[in-house]
Amino acid sequence: MSRILFVYLHDSSRSQMAEAFLNLFGEGKFEAESAGLEKGTLSPHALQVMQEIGIDLSRNEPKEIFELFRQGRHYNAVISLCDQTNGEKSPLYPGMTQRISWSFSDLSRFTGTEEEILEKIRAVRDGIKEKVLEFIEQASDTTFWLTEQLRN
Repeated sequence: MSRILFVYLHDSSRSQMAEAFLNLFGEGKFEAESAGLEKGTLSPHALQVMQEIGIDLSRNEPKEIFELFRQGRHYNAVISLCDQTNGEKSPLYPGMTQRISWSFSDLSRFTGTEEEILEKIRAVRDGIKEKVLEFIEQASDTTFWLTEQLRN
């Protein structure tokens, strides 16, 4: 079973969504966790849009990436879900075989009416779900886990 860590600045929305989707759709092949550079609080909007599709994140506890490292946790891949600017701040996690970056907009910066904000967050949620499903398909092939040098 491959262990995957999803990273976002505060582990408050995008990383939590990705963790839930991978644990749901990759059951038996993948084990996912999420963490942030800093420990945040769960986004009420993220909780709401995930609940709309039957996934309850309300019991999830945001985690800090450095705490997972101190606990000695190891991952086969670390996937950053930050936008391009913040993605560069993601730390290297020792011992991983893959470092992957998926750029998604920062939900906390969405503006508009409550419904407009929720629509934008639903679009991000659906994009994360698509990326997770693509990842499952790609990572189910053993050649995915070969180092970049071996693939070329």
